[in-house]
Formats: sequence, C-alpha cells, structure tokens
Amino acid sequence: MIHEIFHLPVNYAQTLNGGQEPFLTSYFLENFKTLDPSRTRPVVLVCPGGGYDHLSSREGEAVAIKMTSLGFHAAILNYSLEPMEFPAALCDLAEAVHFLRANAKKYNIDPDKIIICGFSAGGHLAASLGCYWNNKILSDILPYKADEIKPNTLILNYPVITSDINFCHKGSIEKALGKNKVQQRDLVSIEKHISKDFPPTFMWHTNEDIAVPAENSLLMANALRNAGVEFEYHLFARGKHGLSLATKETSIPDGSTIEPECSIWPELFCNWYLR
Repeated sequence: MIHEIFHLPVNYAQTLNGGQEPFLTSYFLENFKTLDPSRTRPVVLVCPGGGYDHLSSREGEAVAIKMTSLGFHAAILNYSLEPMEFPAALCDLAEAVHFLRANAKKYNIDPDKIIICGFSAGGHLAASLGCYWNNKILSDILPYKADEIKPNTLILNYPVITSDINFCHKGSIEKALGKNKVQQRDLVSIEKHISKDFPPTFMWHTNEDIAVPAENSLLMANALRNAGVEFEYHLFARGKHGLSLATKETSIPDGSTIEPECSIWPELFCNWYLR
C-alpha cells in the first residue's frame, strides 16, 4: 500500500481559508508483477464530516481501509475548516480531484473513476463539487479546466444538503459560508442547484437522524430525480447521526453508533456501482 501525505496547492487567496494547508492521505493499493501489473482502480476520496469546524476521525481511516478491502484505492482529504470563507473548502476538494487525476498513471488510478465519499458536512462538500465543478465559482479561482476537477461519482452519507431553516444543520451552513455571507446562503443549498451535469450518486440516511434530518437527503433525492440524474437512495429506519461504517470499528464507546442494518452500505454501493 502506498500510504503518504500529499500537500495540495492553494490556488486562491489565503484569506479565504485562514492560511490552512489542505492535504491528502493516500491508501493506494500497489500493483505487482505477479498480479496484473497494469491494473487501474477506481479511487474513493473520503471527506469526513464534522460541521466544518473539525474532521471526524471516525469517518476517515476506517472508511478508507474498508474501501481498499473492496478493491478501491482510497484517500482522505483534510480540507479547510472554520475560520474560512466560501468557497475555500470547495477549492480544496477541487484541488484534490485534480491531483488524483493528474497523477492517475503514477498511482494506477482510473482517471474516469474518481469517487467522492462525503459524510455529513463532508457530504455537503462532495455535493457542492457535484454542482459546481463546471461553474464560474471555481473557474474564476482555479487554473484548471472543468473536466480536470469533475467528480465521476458521489457517495453521500447522511449529508448536509439544504440551507432551509426548517431542516438545515445550522452550524455547517454558517461555517461553510464564513462571515458576512448571508447573500450567498442560497449557493450552499445544494438541492436548488442540481442539473443534468451532476454526477451519478449513491446516498443513504436514517429516519432517526436528529442532527441532520432526513429531509436533507429527501430533498436531494427529489432534485436528482427531477434533473434526470442517475442515483440510488436508501433511507434506513434506525440509526443516529454520524454512524460512519455503523460497525464496532467506528463506534463511539457506548456502542450507540453500531447499526447492523446500516453497516451494509459499502456493499450496497458496490452492487450499484459495479453493476
């Protein structure tokens, strides 16, 4: 396994992200002469949640390792957090996708199979790039062509989606925007900006989620359907927010984030993705 840290360029004003330094941690599977030396693999880029004020360790390495066990390369993105201004974190994610695509040959990545796997606020970030990879929000800042930062597929795990005050995760929305950005609030309400160019999406949530209500993903599913975007959506009956893999490996000490019903989501994704 190629396990390294890659610091990403910051192609935008440092004032946007408060001088933070985004980086990738890789979990790339190696090829061997005796085992298909020319094999390329899809790569799953993990964006942990944490409300844009921290990154959840429970939604990082264990998820990456799970994905490698299913035959994917994986990487984890440490993206900009509070204090930042929109679209700092979005630029970080675009930079990460560009890095993976630009180095696809070196690391045996299939450049047409870059999958972003976002949890909670990380799901909001993933969905934001799904909306804005070909938008001037990024082209006015980054020196890349749209196809160089395009995600091919998204996995959205109990994602923050809407800025609607009735259903939003207030902290995530406010921290994603930064100070004095009330006029941009609509930009981060993802369900309002879905087009036919949005990537195919696998998404799941739980009906018992209080922190980020299921209305977030329900609004998203409806928007994807209306736009004609390919997607699969699972709404599980049980489970609190922040389940991660929903197994003992990623559980908090009291065991309340173990949900066998939900723990099958990686395999459900594979069944959908590899069909």
